[in-house]
Amino acid sequence: MAGGTGINGPHWRRVLATLGNADARIAYAQIVLGAAAKDVLPELKEQRRVRALAALTESGLVQQHASGGLVAVDSIFRDLLAQQPRRQPRTGLDRFMRLGRIERYPANVAERRALLAKIANEIIEPGETLTERQINERLLSYTDDVVLLRRYLVDFGLLQRTPTGSSYSLVE
Repeated sequence: MAGGTGINGPHWRRVLATLGNADARIAYAQIVLGAAAKDVLPELKEQRRVRALAALTESGLVQQHASGGLVAVDSIFRDLLAQQPRRQPRTGLDRFMRLGRIERYPANVAERRALLAKIANEIIEPGETLTERQINERLLSYTDDVVLLRRYLVDFGLLQRTPTGSSYSLVE
């Protein structure tokens, strides 16, 4: 992976890391705006200037012509986007989740119950008893509204709550 580019072009992490550096970002802006190579970062010490320019060329953001001039690569961002995998149509319960979190609850009661059962079985083991705080912490990875999700799990008969409401367990 020489020069920060792979077989399919530049790597997004390298590009973002380069743009995260203030010197490189300023140099990139100057190059995009048409500054001559000698006019890029003139106020910096030569070592910092060379390092910023090297990061830009290694990441694929900038190319150096044989004449020594620098030019911003027009296709860099299009190439990075083209590397992203195409979204597969989501099916089954996955269509209600995004990045492992609930994006929306199914309107269909059977699908909602199936989604909730899946979550219940992922957050608590059979025979395990958890406090409300522990349940909330585990549910937080699925939604920010843990109260609603916890209530659904109880209302759908997937979790049982002690009469005092101090602990929860799977319905067996």
